[in-house]
Amino acid sequence: MKTPTQYAVVIVAGGKGLRLGADIPKQFLPIAHKPMLMHTIEKFYHFDQNIQIVVVLHQHYIDYWEELCLEHKFDIPCELIAGGETRFHSVKNGLQLVSDDKIVGIHDAARPFVSEKLIAQCFHYAEQGKCGVIPVIDEKNSLRQVKGSSHKPLDRSSVKIVQTPQVFPAHLIKTSYETSYDSQLTDDATVAEKAGVCVNLIQGEDINIKITTSADMKLAEFFLKYD
Repeated sequence: MKTPTQYAVVIVAGGKGLRLGADIPKQFLPIAHKPMLMHTIEKFYHFDQNIQIVVVLHQHYIDYWEELCLEHKFDIPCELIAGGETRFHSVKNGLQLVSDDKIVGIHDAARPFVSEKLIAQCFHYAEQGKCGVIPVIDEKNSLRQVKGSSHKPLDRSSVKIVQTPQVFPAHLIKTSYETSYDSQLTDDATVAEKAGVCVNLIQGEDINIKITTSADMKLAEFFLKYD
C-alpha cells in the first residue's frame, strides 16, 4: 500500500451521455442496481484505499450525485469539482485538486470494468520515470481509410485502440494542460505529447469497454451477472 500522498485519480464524469437516450447522464444509470459511476470509483478504491479520488461532474448534477450517494449508502471519500465545456476543460479542472508530487490517473467514468491489475500496472510504470502510460488493445476488425469518394484498406496491425486510465507524474500532465484548447486533443496522451511529454503504451484489457450505447449497457449487465 502506498502512502496517502502517492496516488490520485481524476474520474471524468462531466458529460451528458445523450447517445443512450436516457433522462440522466449515463454515468448515473444503474448497472446491477448501482450507478455506473460507483462501480468505477470502487475499482480505484479497492486498488488503493489511500488514493485521492477526484470526480468531475457537470455542475447541474453535483447535488443529484450526492443524493445518489445517500440513497446507496456510498461513502468512499471523493472530492467533487464542476466540469467544463469539453472533456479537456473537465480534466483541467480536476487536475487543479491534485498536487504536483503525485502520480495521477485520468479515467473515464464510463469504463467501470477496468481491473485493479491494469490500474496497478499503469501507476507502476508511470512512477518509474518521466513518461506517461496509456493502455491500448489491438484492433480486431478490418479497417478502411476513407478520403472523399475513395477508400483503401488500412493495416490494422498499425492501429491501437486507446483506453484509460492514462497515468502521468502529476506535474507533467498539469503543465501539459496549460496549453490552449484544441479539438484535436482528444485524450490526455495527445495533450501530453503536444507538450513534449513521452507516452508509453502497455497492454490494455478487452473487458475495459467504454459504455456509450444502450447495447453497451446490456453487455455491462451481462458482465456483472457472470462476474
